[in-house]
Amino acid sequence: MIIGIDLGTTNSLVAYYTDEGPKIIPNRLGKNLTPSVVSVDEDGQVYIGETAKERMLLYPKSSAAVFKRSMGSEKEYELSGKKFLPEELSALILRALKEDAEYYLQEEVTEAVISVPAYFNDERRKATKRAGELAGLKVERIISEPTAAAIAYGLYENRENGKFLVFDLGGGTFDVSILELYDSIIEVRAVAGDNFLGGEDFTKVIEDIFFEKNPDINREILSQKELKHITKQAENCKLEFNGERYSTMSCKLGEETYEMRLSIDEYEAKCDELLDKIRQPIKRSLSDANVRLKDINRVVLVGGATKLSFIRKFVGKLFHNLPDTSINPDEAVALGAAVQGAMKERKDSIKEVILTDVCPFTLGTEIVIEKENGRFEDGHFCPIIERNTTIPASRTERLYTVHDNQTQIRCKVLQGESRFASNNVSLGEIRVRVPKGEAGKEAVDVTYTYDVNSILEVEIKVISTGEITKQIIKTNATDMTDEEVKERMEALAYLKIHPREKEENKLLLLRGERLYEESIGDERMYIEYALRAFEKALDTRDDSVIEGARREFKEFLEDFTE
Repeated sequence: MIIGIDLGTTNSLVAYYTDEGPKIIPNRLGKNLTPSVVSVDEDGQVYIGETAKERMLLYPKSSAAVFKRSMGSEKEYELSGKKFLPEELSALILRALKEDAEYYLQEEVTEAVISVPAYFNDERRKATKRAGELAGLKVERIISEPTAAAIAYGLYENRENGKFLVFDLGGGTFDVSILELYDSIIEVRAVAGDNFLGGEDFTKVIEDIFFEKNPDINREILSQKELKHITKQAENCKLEFNGERYSTMSCKLGEETYEMRLSIDEYEAKCDELLDKIRQPIKRSLSDANVRLKDINRVVLVGGATKLSFIRKFVGKLFHNLPDTSINPDEAVALGAAVQGAMKERKDSIKEVILTDVCPFTLGTEIVIEKENGRFEDGHFCPIIERNTTIPASRTERLYTVHDNQTQIRCKVLQGESRFASNNVSLGEIRVRVPKGEAGKEAVDVTYTYDVNSILEVEIKVISTGEITKQIIKTNATDMTDEEVKERMEALAYLKIHPREKEENKLLLLRGERLYEESIGDERMYIEYALRAFEKALDTRDDSVIEGARREFKEFLEDFTE
């Protein structure tokens, strides 16, 4: 039997498929949700789930949570003298779920379908697969959470074709996916999201309000235990808002008890910044899929954070569409993963459905461009497989030598959305030798092939000799500090601002870069040309030239966003 697992930031679940449909498997405590928390005592005893979560309040230094946000990195968690990578901690959670499933089903379980956020990059997906293998599971497929949720909601059983949007706000990540259903095919049209936005952040808002209303508390001198206690009470305060206009929070710190009464209106107002962060991926996914709001037939809510009443109200207003909440949002992904497992087993009782997925980030290489003064400028990004391209996909780009008697061409494999190579994540590098000759005479065809298992193959063919070099790109984040890991992950979502003398110039450049990242295809080319023209004017340092170029570039951006 192939089980389905939702490996979550805050909670994890396991499910299996029966003739009556998918069902959640309760854990050893009889609960459906297993907190994604690991704790280790001084004797080396490992605690998982609810027990670990409880122990974390007493021994925060020997406990770990929210490590899914660091999945795929070399960040280490030290628990009672033992060091763990995020994937190793995840493996402990998966092993516990495997044991729960075996106890419940009374049979050995060796295969699983595991879900990941749609916006997880290759490195994070491969780390999740390794976590499954460390737990003793053969990972049959890594499935995107929104796609799993779509299956759970039975979208493929609808008789009418249509477009659906899955709004997935979990404990630590946010995904929005646009899917199209036709016949027995579910096609993912576009994905977008934020790997650092989720229910944990909405809890932190309440923590911040608590400190604002209790200025006598010095946050900086509190112990980890006291901070964990405040977080727990803030989480309880958040959960009380379901169906209520007011919620209270009470914390005992030392001999003092501090209380706070919070209204839903005040809380919602304080969450404006987080709600704005939600809007951006939605806008990007609609643009990439070339779909308008009115074209969406159904909006599905997934993830525990969507149980917040004001989140549901926010989604309803945004889409002018009452969201579908017919399945427990905590359980939808695990149920869908179980259905996918049944499909892999080709069970007779389930309808076969074809799933297509997309590449979540643009894959490309670093190139050199020639400026009008005849000089070459390196560090530019050339997209080869653009984000939200249906996979498997294979794309080829021809590159030429830029110097006389050049003997090699370097292909730096990059992942990201910035037009500057340094702002994107480096996945690897390949160098090939080319015959000496005049600049521009020798060329190579660079082919990227990306498959459904998130494996990227790069092939470089030297045109004049026919020599071919192939390499499977394996991401590796070794020898990196925690800060460097964080910077690399943030590089995928945020564009560095290049300094300019005047604030207005900075603003326009940033807006242009943002539009470049949000666009694909021909639109990217038009924005690139406009950016280069404005940058050329800035390089003159002539105020009159800059003023005219700034006015022209501003009008271009305004026309482009209309």
